[in-house]
Amino acid sequence: MNASNRSAILSCEFFPPRTEAGVEKLLTTQQTLNDTFQPAYYSVTFGAGGTTRDSTLEIVKLLAEKNINVAPHISCIGSSKQQLHDLLEQYKALGITRLVTLRGDIPDTGESTKELAHANELVSFIRETTGDHFTIEVAAYPEYHPESKSPQSDFEYFKNKVAAGANGAITQYFYNIDAYLRFIDNCQKNKITVPVTPGIMPITNFSSLTRFSDACGAEIPRWIRKQLEAYADDKDSLQAFGLDVVSNLCNQLLEQGAPGLHFYTLNQANATNAIWKNLSI
Repeated sequence: MNASNRSAILSCEFFPPRTEAGVEKLLTTQQTLNDTFQPAYYSVTFGAGGTTRDSTLEIVKLLAEKNINVAPHISCIGSSKQQLHDLLEQYKALGITRLVTLRGDIPDTGESTKELAHANELVSFIRETTGDHFTIEVAAYPEYHPESKSPQSDFEYFKNKVAAGANGAITQYFYNIDAYLRFIDNCQKNKITVPVTPGIMPITNFSSLTRFSDACGAEIPRWIRKQLEAYADDKDSLQAFGLDVVSNLCNQLLEQGAPGLHFYTLNQANATNAIWKNLSI
């Protein structure tokens, strides 16, 4: 990989709040992040089975009307082609030019698909209906998607998404840099040249991190997990340790030529801003 990337694209992820107070907090968070390092764009997530479709659209509208560069998540689980077409038209009308395109989580009811079953089919559909209007980001899994049968089949899914017309990828978060570097090596061997941006999860709370990680298949290396357990009753020490670990990871990634960093903010500014201040860019 390349030497340290001084032109790294930094971006942040939000989720749609459920309350007015949550919306106000999100706007404050966005302003704070913007004042610190001006992220290139903000993505907005989309709930399992399209459960937050309307609230995602509302937050995207709110940010777009403030001339904030926003990238909605869009998924095919639980949505018909007509619903997706209408949503894409609304996003075009709002001036949106970037999408994070995902299959989506299958809802607890087990009802999964309507007309499109996989992310590569959604990428193809977006290209067929909107041409090159959107920059399309897809998901990448350096530690493999928890539903994948094997590492090989997981990478085949990724190749299919790129072949369908994806412009780039954002990874699931990880704390083991070797997983990312191996994934990039795999891309190079397969002549995949789209940028693969590491997803970064700040460490601020041990119980929520383990819950997230167990659900999405992201490994917390044993040395990190044990230290976080030791700090369970000492919030300040836990957060200082977490900041150190994630800042070092980010700097190593940038030194290895990662094209940028995508921060999973959980609608909070402090941890992401603190990491940014520790970056060597």
